[in-house]
Amino acid sequence: MANTYALILAGGSGTRFWPLSRDSRPKQLLNLFGDNTLLNQTISRLEGLIPKENILILTNELQIDAVRQVASELPAENIFAEPAKRDTAPAVALGIGLVAARDPEATMVVLPADQLIQDVDSFQNVLKDAVTTAQNNHALLTIGIKPTWACPSFGYIERGQRFQGAESALENPPFEVIRFREKPNPQLAEQFIAQGNFAWNAGMFIWSIPTVIQELSEHTPELAKFIGELRNSSDINATVAAQFPSLTPISIDYALMEKASRVLNIEASFDWDDVGSWISVAKYLNEDEQANRTNTELIEVDSQNNIVFTKNKEKKIALLGVDDLIVVETDDSILIANKHQADDIKKIVSKLPPELK
Repeated sequence: MANTYALILAGGSGTRFWPLSRDSRPKQLLNLFGDNTLLNQTISRLEGLIPKENILILTNELQIDAVRQVASELPAENIFAEPAKRDTAPAVALGIGLVAARDPEATMVVLPADQLIQDVDSFQNVLKDAVTTAQNNHALLTIGIKPTWACPSFGYIERGQRFQGAESALENPPFEVIRFREKPNPQLAEQFIAQGNFAWNAGMFIWSIPTVIQELSEHTPELAKFIGELRNSSDINATVAAQFPSLTPISIDYALMEKASRVLNIEASFDWDDVGSWISVAKYLNEDEQANRTNTELIEVDSQNNIVFTKNKEKKIALLGVDDLIVVETDDSILIANKHQADDIKKIVSKLPPELK
């Protein structure tokens, strides 16, 4: 794995976890699960698998200082900020160019920074098999999550037959991808689950640099040209600043994965949680006899099914006669929301003054 690199995507906004999250400190930079941020955990999962000097992080200008503070164990030159928002395909292309400039024959792993995965051994075993497959075959690989329910807010991967070209000794065999399916309505999601050969698209990708550049050259030449400019640049930062903002905004699924000549999928054998809202976080908090979930000592009377999260655990929070609330307390703000509207917290953020966003 010495010539394997990881690109961790650590941008994004902090709207669904307000008031704990802010534009400059979104979900992946929060201590939602113990003492380490999700970004810290993403880096730690690669320990012993990918050298730290081969781990790159891509974020944005608002968050780069916080990312550098959180990821202080990585070389400073491995942390980059996008000069503009251009969706995931230009972001991944930037990462490909950065890796190609260091090692044009490398294998590359792309990982989101904001997912909760606790079974590190299984995660590393899956990545090892994916890297082996990518190194030995002209294919782009994805990691799919076995669906636990008919979720309409995830993209899906439709899997075909087991890939016959893979090594027989792999613990986690790859399967051919028939096609990617966008976020379905609830009825279609139910059909996917019943059919049994669908996986959630977790946004994890593995490929060799030569293979991914070849595919981009055929299907998205604008991004292949940008990567070529980065590979040959004497000043990568200047090249990124000059060219990145003019790239066409498009997702990596539309730009590459749905068009590539061969895409393979390995189903994850590890646990996985997208942690998309306070409802997701609540599953990992302490629960009292009234099904209240909290990270602090809670005083309650006639109150059930509430979620309470405080940044200051010394402050007492008491509930009286209330059900199904989300209560989040920080130094400068308090959120009180109906639990059934957790996904709408972003609507509040749009109404906030700039200093609270």
